[in-house]
Amino acid sequence: MEPAITIYTSSYCPVCQMVRQLMENLEAPYEDIVIDTRIKERFKLIAKTKRLTVPQTNIDGIWISGFQPEKLTKAVFDGRVEHN
Repeated sequence: MEPAITIYTSSYCPVCQMVRQLMENLEAPYEDIVIDTRIKERFKLIAKTKRLTVPQTNIDGIWISGFQPEKLTKAVFDGRVEHN
C-alpha cells in the first residue's frame, strides 16, 4: 500500500520545488497544497506543525520539514523515520 503523502508548499519556494521533484523521481503520488492563497490551509498547517515555513511534508502522519531527501525517501519506502 502506498503511503499517503501531502506536501504543503508555496508557489515561489525553490525548496518546495525540490521536494516535489523528489516525489516525482520516486514515483510517489502526492497531494500538493499550495498555501499562498489558501489562508485556512495555512492556519491548519501552522496549528499542526507549529511551524511557519514550507515545505512541510506529511507521509502517513509523519511530518518532515524542509528538504531532507534521506528522511523523505525513507518515509516513502519504509514509513519509518525519526521525527524532526
